[in-house]
Amino acid sequence: MHVIADLCVVPLGVGVSVSKYVAECERIIQQAGLKSHLHAYGTNIEGEWDAVFAAIKRCHEAVHEMGAPRITSTLRFGTRTDRTDSMADKVSSVERKLDDGPG
Repeated sequence: MHVIADLCVVPLGVGVSVSKYVAECERIIQQAGLKSHLHAYGTNIEGEWDAVFAAIKRCHEAVHEMGAPRITSTLRFGTRTDRTDSMADKVSSVERKLDDGPG
């Protein structure tokens, strides 16, 4: 099953800057061969269900291995059975409506 997820991993107990942990998660997602888009407060991930959730699990494992004693994450995800949407399709749909003007 195809899934699009929005993941935000926040290591706790590691100080104020968390960019090195985010970078490691990005590496894991890329190595898994998944489509992703990093944004200011998380990452959108697109792919097959098992691959996406395996990468998320590996992110948590890696961040703990890097010394984070605790992690809090938020995860939103969606699936469809009527058609296959990509991250790009979803953004393009909104952009077309913006180009059409108000209402």
